[in-house]
Amino acid sequence: MDTKVQTAANAGWADLFAGNNKYKAIALALGVLLHVTNIYIVATIMPSIVREIGGLAYYAWNTTIFVVASIIGSVVSTRLLSVSGPRKAYRWAILLFVTGAVISMAAPTMYVLLMARAVQGLGGGLLFALSYGMIRIIFESRLWAKAMALVSGMWGVGAFVGPFVGGIFAEYGNWRTAFAVILVIGVLLLVFTEFILPAKHAVGAKTPVAVGKLVLLLFSALAVSIGSVMESLAYNLAGLVIALLLIVLLVRSERGSSVRLLPTGAYRLSSPLGMVYLVIVLLALVAAVEIFIPYFEQTIHGFTALEAGYLTVLVALGWSAASMAFSGVNAAAVMKLSLIGALLMVAGLAGMAWLSGMAYNTYVLAGLCVSLLLIGAGIGLPWPHLVVRVFSLAPPNEIELTSTSITTVQLMAMTFGAALSGLIANAGGMTHPGGVAGAMNAATWLYGCFIIPPALAVVMLLTKISVRKPGVVRQEMAEAEVA
Repeated sequence: MDTKVQTAANAGWADLFAGNNKYKAIALALGVLLHVTNIYIVATIMPSIVREIGGLAYYAWNTTIFVVASIIGSVVSTRLLSVSGPRKAYRWAILLFVTGAVISMAAPTMYVLLMARAVQGLGGGLLFALSYGMIRIIFESRLWAKAMALVSGMWGVGAFVGPFVGGIFAEYGNWRTAFAVILVIGVLLLVFTEFILPAKHAVGAKTPVAVGKLVLLLFSALAVSIGSVMESLAYNLAGLVIALLLIVLLVRSERGSSVRLLPTGAYRLSSPLGMVYLVIVLLALVAAVEIFIPYFEQTIHGFTALEAGYLTVLVALGWSAASMAFSGVNAAAVMKLSLIGALLMVAGLAGMAWLSGMAYNTYVLAGLCVSLLLIGAGIGLPWPHLVVRVFSLAPPNEIELTSTSITTVQLMAMTFGAALSGLIANAGGMTHPGGVAGAMNAATWLYGCFIIPPALAVVMLLTKISVRKPGVVRQEMAEAEVA
């Protein structure tokens, strides 16, 4: 046992890229890179898209529908992998992804584009989940950590490549060619993986999927999105009410169920696990504001598509930098880190709301950059410790469910965030009256309203920290050491 642990610890990058391993590693990394790059390309070219084909009211739907479809893809990936094997599963994922790119490239209206985004999201979710899931299948255990680090690192690469590709094509007035680039890369990846990935693998026990509960979550997000495009405030509120009712129904269906979305105790705010999940949701919700940054900054401050795209990247940069810089902090300080992170997000959002009403100058640009970095850093600062905390608090017999639930909660929070941001932006005047005045008003409302989630987290965390007893602190530190 000690020998195996030592061997795994000594496995380096040279081992991962030795022999045929390098081709397998490249294949999985490119799958995630394709998915992430597509996300940032579309975020960058969306202002150009709505200028040509219309559909400004459905701006946020592109993200909502894509993420919803990605969740479905990630959930069914395990079943597809066990039935079809790695090679065929990856083939289906890429084919769906490039099919969505082809439809997007030719989309004459926003409705067709939304359909394409659903297809692409399904393929992207499969690509994303399969790239992570196949690490345990095609690599020796000693290489898992390095392979996971390589695949995860593609988020940073995609965050810089996506805005560059999207910005270049958007500035030359040819956003459709950006989807053509995605198509070409996808086809090349398909050909590459046909010769690299194994056709079959040993099938393990099939884990049941809570399909009905997942459907409730997805429909609740869509209810907010549908309500957001209605001009009547009554319909806007109706969408929110329906979403809340569906969530209540979901929570009730989880009680005593053997097939769950979240581990036992996740829905009780009185439990430490429930508190951690709620903090994750409140912080992850705010990440959705980045989908409107390219449109607001191009419309309000006159940035080019490329410049606005790289402003959006600052959120991801702040997230990654803070996560890496504070990953070595004692895990027992998770609540204090979360409190600091939430305060940083409040400051960043307040800065964005204030600057959105100001004319462009060098100081405004500097303020925007700092504000966006603060928003990203606020999420990234406690994020690794929150994930570790979830694992330390979850029941031992639900570890696999807990691992899946973290991704599900994060994606669903981002989905609801996108839906809510669309509702607020539309109600704030983005479509009526539209133009610069409408964008300024919508931006102020959007950033201002999204201060509420991290502010709630601040209040809860301050309350929690103030009532903790020394014995509880010692217990939490012991749990952190075990984790």
